[in-house]
Amino acid sequence: MSSPATAYMINGFDPDTAGRLSPQEQDLIARRRQLLGPSYKLFYEHPVHVVRSKGVWLYDPAGNAYLDVYNNVPSVGHCHPRVVEAISKQAATLNSHTRYLHDSILKYSEDLLATFPAEIGNVMYTCTGSEAVDLALRISRYGTGGTGIIVTANAYHGLTSAVAEISPSMGPNVPLGQHVYVVDPPESYRDEGDLGALLAGRVAAAIRDMNRHGIKLAAFVADGIFSTDGILTEPAGFLKQTIDVVHAAGGLYIADEVQPGFGRTGTHWWGFQRHGIVPDIVVMGKPMGNGMPIAGITLKPEVLERFGADVRYFNTFGANTVSIAAAQAVLDVIKDERLMENAVTVGTYMVDGMRQLQDRYDAIGDVRGAGLFLAMEFVTDRKTRAHDGATSLRVVNALREKRILISASGSTGNVLKIRPPLPFRIEEADIFLKALDEVLAALR
Repeated sequence: MSSPATAYMINGFDPDTAGRLSPQEQDLIARRRQLLGPSYKLFYEHPVHVVRSKGVWLYDPAGNAYLDVYNNVPSVGHCHPRVVEAISKQAATLNSHTRYLHDSILKYSEDLLATFPAEIGNVMYTCTGSEAVDLALRISRYGTGGTGIIVTANAYHGLTSAVAEISPSMGPNVPLGQHVYVVDPPESYRDEGDLGALLAGRVAAAIRDMNRHGIKLAAFVADGIFSTDGILTEPAGFLKQTIDVVHAAGGLYIADEVQPGFGRTGTHWWGFQRHGIVPDIVVMGKPMGNGMPIAGITLKPEVLERFGADVRYFNTFGANTVSIAAAQAVLDVIKDERLMENAVTVGTYMVDGMRQLQDRYDAIGDVRGAGLFLAMEFVTDRKTRAHDGATSLRVVNALREKRILISASGSTGNVLKIRPPLPFRIEEADIFLKALDEVLAALR
């Protein structure tokens, strides 16, 4: 039986089963637990031990290659040579903070802001996505005078104290903040009618309840692809009515782009752009630097005006020169290697292949995706559309044994979370689809 802490992490390793692993793996797990403590979790029933990486591949100590169909942080691929070179060159030249003048942060900021709508004109830097969300909350509350935050039912936005309080997916042992309200996101697979109106109505109801309790709305926070709510990609545009409701109530719209951002959806640089909206604040995470400690927010200048005038902000090594060099290289690689176009081409190919599998396996209720962010949802019955998290996790772990790495999403873990690095090619997609077919056939 899984421990309570493990039970609240989808696709988590149960340390009580370590005895069936090799002596070397048992030793590593025991040392890890002793040194890092019990809060650190591992993926998969059989944890993966990796020692090096390249492109879309990870390698274990024996040299076995694992196809990475999951990790979005190395957005342009593991150990991309241009990113490695940029980091190495800058580390050998200067690594310093933002209180000295330096051109590289200005050049990168200009290039980054050029990917956003014209209304968004300022950028602030942090080291992690959690810090970025934390900063966005501070600015929202300071500028609006409100304290209420609305998030979706299984959202994950980070792990500082303030941000864990708006992350329901952390489980019941991490309480939500007293002024945090939760709404269900709309599901194209289950909900009927106008999904935009449905979500906007739920947000409006939450705001009315807030007001009834003397709470003023500060912000609505959403990941535009609902990465932990089950990867909800359709229909594009359903967030338009919600942003209007939020603004009418005096709140701000915070778009969490840690997972869907930097071209992952293919058609747009940022997930919110698929919905035709302009958020007040946009949050980015470590895909910005391919895993280097750099993240940040972009925002409308009028949103920052009061906070910026009254509050001194400084993040000691947020946007340090080495991390900025990595971020610049990532942005350049996405453009130069046409990785957004690749996300559309390969993502479409993968969705088509997964839908062919859906025609053959009744356990697959739905297939959906945007660029290289894809979902396959399992159900116990296609008529009732009841969640089947057990089958989903069996597929995840069976693929791991074939050295294919993905994970799961949704409140019950019934959705395969398929999110490879952006250079993923048709050849790798075929490897994944073939292995997925074999696993589904074996589970039938």
